[in-house]
Amino acid sequence: MRRSKWACVMHKRYHNGQGIARNAHGGAFFGIRSEFSVSYFAMDDKVFKPACVIFDIDGTLTETNELIFASFNHVAEKHLGRRFSPPEIIALFGPPEEGAVLKMFGPDNLDAIMGELLEYYADHHASMASMHEGIDGILRYLKSRGVKLAVFTGKGRRTAMITLEALQLAQLFDLIVSGNDVVHHKPHPEGIFRVLDTFGLKPDQALMVGDSLSDVHASHAAGVPIASVLWDSYDPVRVRSAGPEYVFETARDMLVWFKANLN
Repeated sequence: MRRSKWACVMHKRYHNGQGIARNAHGGAFFGIRSEFSVSYFAMDDKVFKPACVIFDIDGTLTETNELIFASFNHVAEKHLGRRFSPPEIIALFGPPEEGAVLKMFGPDNLDAIMGELLEYYADHHASMASMHEGIDGILRYLKSRGVKLAVFTGKGRRTAMITLEALQLAQLFDLIVSGNDVVHHKPHPEGIFRVLDTFGLKPDQALMVGDSLSDVHASHAAGVPIASVLWDSYDPVRVRSAGPEYVFETARDMLVWFKANLN
């Protein structure tokens, strides 16, 4: 699949909320205009019908970033007497929580500190975490069309399952690959390859959906197109500039696109 060049000049014309835009190289984009946003994705000669959609969790399916920051700062204040800023915590992402805790605290009392972090995460999940609006409709629509659903997340399996089960999402997925299930973490594509191997798919039969730069890099390394979602991305400018095949600003726009391709 041809990758889009997002550093381009857009010329939009709309009709009934939709329109065509062309980039500086003459490539065409289809635009969906909602009340507050416009999402673009590359137009291909044929309709793209993914057999499998692979979702990230934090910032994509769920609004959990603030809970993550609070959980790390809970143990940081207790054991280090300080707080970490969101950018400092984000810089630790890649390996699952155990790896980040190791970087912050060293190997001493690692299990005990992880236990405290997990307890805080679970106890505050109901008040600090939620599913992004429109996600449930997307997942249930894809299931109704026979599309395989997978998760590839950098989260550890324990926090991933706390979130997916608390929000009643776990049962919708055919495969969950966490940061504890791979040797090489994002932006390495190992987790995507595991999904492809499990379902016997080629890269162009799957679609990755994620909010981060590491999702874009992992997808491109695997040869899988990516839909970058910006509704909760902490680095939207760099995500756009990384050249994702598709960009969506709202879940509603993504659902419209899936229906256009899968109906």
